[in-house]
Amino acid sequence: MYLFTNCKCPGCNKQALSNFDQNGNIVESDGYCLEHHPDPMGVLKQIRTYIKNHDKIVGLNASGINITETDLKNKKWFGCVFSHCNFSNIHAEGLHARMCILDFCTFTDCDFLNSNIQYSSFSGSKFVHVVLTGSDLIHNNFNGTTCYQSSFDNSDLYNSRFIKAILMNSSFTNCNLKKTVFFSSVREGVSFKLSNTKEALIDRSKGGMIGESTSKYDDNQGGLFL
Repeated sequence: MYLFTNCKCPGCNKQALSNFDQNGNIVESDGYCLEHHPDPMGVLKQIRTYIKNHDKIVGLNASGINITETDLKNKKWFGCVFSHCNFSNIHAEGLHARMCILDFCTFTDCDFLNSNIQYSSFSGSKFVHVVLTGSDLIHNNFNGTTCYQSSFDNSDLYNSRFIKAILMNSSFTNCNLKKTVFFSSVREGVSFKLSNTKEALIDRSKGGMIGESTSKYDDNQGGLFL
């Protein structure tokens, strides 16, 4: 499903962007990362056009690109790579994603209402003014993320991980937190109202959380005081 190839530029360890044939279809072949691509503007146009024109996308590698003011409503992504991308003013209500890699991305002013994202990774990403309300976010990796003024309200976060995440002024109201892991995370101004916090994992020595307000990391216990 993943079409992992390294950039052809000598000494570059970055992943190559997807290539396209004359009909605009993804083809598996050697290529370049965005930095070393001989026609960066041309390949950006190809990728953006492909994303816009296809409701179902499999195996696209678009690492390092900027995606702004784009309608991604009800798109379906499978095995796509968007590492180190910048998403801003994205409307992605109803997005369906499986086994996608969105590590070290920045999401700003984005809408993912009622999405279904599973077995995907957002490790090290930043969420600023992002709405994921009413979504199924199951078996996902949010380790090391920073979330600021974002909403996960009314979402299912079963077995997702927020290890070492920084959650600021964000809301997890009425969420399913069964087996959701918050080890070594920092949370300030976060609401867990109506969520099943006692079924979440906050401390390696014990399960469950008590309380819904500001917390502070405890270096000695490896958990959080609430």
